Amino acid sequence: MAGNTLTGLIPTIYTALDVVSREQTGFIPAVARDAKADAAAKDQTVRAPVAPPATTEDIVPGPSAPNSGDQTIGGVDVKITKSKMAPVKWNGEEQLALGPAGTYNTILADQFKQAFRALANEVDADLAALYFNSSRAVGTPKDTPFSVKDDLSDAALARQILTDNGAPTTDLRMVLGGEAMASIRGKQAVLFKANEAGTDQLLREGVIGRIMGFNLHESFSIKRTAKSTAAGYKVNGAKKEGDIIIAISAGTGGIAVGTAVKFDGDDNQYLVVAATSSSITISSPGLRQDLADETAVTVLSEFTPNMAFDRGAFLLASRTPAMPEGGDTADDVMNVTDPKSGITFQVALYRQYRQVRYEVGLAWGVASVAPRHSAIIMG
Repeated sequence: MAGNTLTGLIPTIYTALDVVSREQTGFIPAVARDAKADAAAKDQTVRAPVAPPATTEDIVPGPSAPNSGDQTIGGVDVKITKSKMAPVKWNGEEQLALGPAGTYNTILADQFKQAFRALANEVDADLAALYFNSSRAVGTPKDTPFSVKDDLSDAALARQILTDNGAPTTDLRMVLGGEAMASIRGKQAVLFKANEAGTDQLLREGVIGRIMGFNLHESFSIKRTAKSTAAGYKVNGAKKEGDIIIAISAGTGGIAVGTAVKFDGDDNQYLVVAATSSSITISSPGLRQDLADETAVTVLSEFTPNMAFDRGAFLLASRTPAMPEGGDTADDVMNVTDPKSGITFQVALYRQYRQVRYEVGLAWGVASVAPRHSAIIMG
């Protein structure tokens, strides 16, 4: 057997975690995180602190410093929507059947990698699914970004959206899917030469490179959106710049959440965050210009939502799964923290009748904090 406690598996567990944390689950290192070892139950709401914007004051010389600078620290409520575990189970006969000594430990290490990977992949997919909580989009559906050599216009246009919306520019992130990333690697190879890029963040933080001030990440969780058949919709009543609820006249096919819309005479592409048969809601900060009554609406779909955002635009809250007071039947439980992401996983050992079972668990929830600080690069 592997031992009666988890102590002897600590090197194996941390090695597995280190391997997985370097993989291309790009949203986890890119977004803001509230990761604690505290336990939380599914459907529980946790509050993550958020610092308010800073203000400036005139400097007035005097005998003492002014007594200013008090702030009220706000917060974002995040619901823990998932509490999951990945199991690993062995019995004595399976261990003996492996043959040479050491084979079991090698396979067990690989199984822990797969357990951490399964949880990380699901967390990353949940973050990717928040894409429609972005202000506007650049690019064209099915037109792969960065496909022209030495042309970084897609990044420049995305940054323009964030700048126009007043997003902070000190910690910008860009998470790309496979097609866009292939174009980056094939057409913009200079970004990955360490002597020219001047960074080794790929090894240390999962940052692949930098584009226009964005730390670049890759995620396999970015998937092409579904095809929309919506057609014939028009704006119902004049709308003003800044409006986010747009009344629409009857069309066909239905406008779905996660699509994008354009209005005749307006070059902006807006993400749809809510929709009914009579209105659509676009993301903050809303319309960039006035719209006349009966303005035609074009629905955009089948795009890959590559994302560019300020780190604080999205939040991942993670906790360890809840245990009953006094514990359950686990023979040993330990928390392991990924030093790169700060996420704490719970590892539990259950000794059963002629078999041993391990669990790697995590509870988490995701939230969009500032849609105006996020943009989509369609592909």
